[in-house]
Amino acid sequence: MTTIAELELPADEFALWETLDALPDARFEVVQVVARNQNNAIPYLWVRCDDLPALSDALENDPSVEDVTLLEELDGEFLYRMTWTYRIRVLIHILVEEEATVLNARGGDGRWRFRVLFPTRDSLATTHEFCEASDFSIDLKQVYELDSTRHGRFGLTESQYVTLVTALELGYYDIPRGIDLQGLAEEFGISYQSVSERLRRGHRNFVRNALGWGSLDEED
Repeated sequence: MTTIAELELPADEFALWETLDALPDARFEVVQVVARNQNNAIPYLWVRCDDLPALSDALENDPSVEDVTLLEELDGEFLYRMTWTYRIRVLIHILVEEEATVLNARGGDGRWRFRVLFPTRDSLATTHEFCEASDFSIDLKQVYELDSTRHGRFGLTESQYVTLVTALELGYYDIPRGIDLQGLAEEFGISYQSVSERLRRGHRNFVRNALGWGSLDEED
């Protein structure tokens, strides 16, 4: 079954380590990455940094990147295309060997965080084994499987999915509202507090997963 996994890797075991080390306050977010071959990959990524000259110098001197091109600048964020050539064995394995898709990758605070769509649970297991055998310090933070229902797509638990759908159908999100929280609580036979917390957790999971931020809150 198709599986989404959230993985973390120390920054010094991946591309752009020297740039991240030189600019500890900078934040990197990959919006798309493809493997050109077994030796390099081409990412498009946004960088949030308040010192563009320092960022440009760091990227120019970073041995893990080539062909750095600044494509866009917007409110202190910079869109780059570049070629990663070094410290990308994990990424190449994921993209080429397992034919998985990187949904989101973020670098900062000494870590890289990846959200990856694997075609099967076995391909995730193989990736984990590859990392262990290659002495990569991979940290598997979260795993969930996509199923035939829409709630699997956005990381909702069963109860969160049912509650959000019911709230929508009964007009909770309408203006004016067709039902309030007390009415929803009575509909489910639970307390006002319980339905309020379930909705908040569901909203959080839905938004975080829709935006590619992960992580699943598995409480009811």
